[in-house]
Amino acid sequence: MLKYELIPGQLLHEGTITPDNIFASPPCSQEIILLTHTREYLDKLLNQKLSASEQRRIGFPQSPELTERELMITQGTIDCCHYAFESGVALNVAGGTHHAFADRGEGFCMLNDQGVASNYLIDKRLAKKILIIDLDVHQGNGTAKLFENEPRVFTFSMHGQHNYPFHKEQSDLDMPLTDGIDDGEYLNILSETLPELFMQVRPDFCFYQSGVDILETDKFGKLKVSLQGCKQRDEMVLSLVKKHAVPCVVSMGGGYSPDIRNIVEAHCNTFRTAFDIYR
Repeated sequence: MLKYELIPGQLLHEGTITPDNIFASPPCSQEIILLTHTREYLDKLLNQKLSASEQRRIGFPQSPELTERELMITQGTIDCCHYAFESGVALNVAGGTHHAFADRGEGFCMLNDQGVASNYLIDKRLAKKILIIDLDVHQGNGTAKLFENEPRVFTFSMHGQHNYPFHKEQSDLDMPLTDGIDDGEYLNILSETLPELFMQVRPDFCFYQSGVDILETDKFGKLKVSLQGCKQRDEMVLSLVKKHAVPCVVSMGGGYSPDIRNIVEAHCNTFRTAFDIYR
């Protein structure tokens, strides 16, 4: 998608970041992927063996280039974890592929980057309790299913009740939203939920899925959150994470406004907010 080029380009142009703030990752190793995804599914991805129906469910035609891209995005989120330990926060300009299950992909998601990174942290004993905050307008169904029996990872999804996926999985905490919710109601719900959640979970690492498909301009979102309200959401999450001194990795997630300028501006606001809070 074009936004993955435009976001860093805009941030560099305006001086929010410098080239020193940008890193590129190699493809993730099979060993690490297999901490989360099944060997059979990974073999299908690597050897172009997805069936026509599996490709339709994902939404992309398979190709070696696409598989490599997914492996690089996943490693990018893992690399962000190490930067977050150093700096408090790190952001992947892509990622947020929360519809990927252990044995299949869905909804433009092939590998679950935050799921893989969470299992990596647990396997390497770099985290004992992980909180995944998923504020994309679509429920993180793949992530919920991956960790339904893993007490070391707490999944929180605040999403559109009447939006994709129409069969919801059960997160540790689901917050379904009715259509048409605006800034005030959205931010009130979040402000009443997040601080209590941090006290309950007491995470030592956090992942934040910052999808901008909550915008009123989004083609599929069904919510009425403004660009400013979306930025206030990011400020709320990142301020709380910093207050609790919990390293945080942010993945961009979805955004489907017809005017790509709305998408890029909303995602850039996430980076600007992180910069302002952590500088």
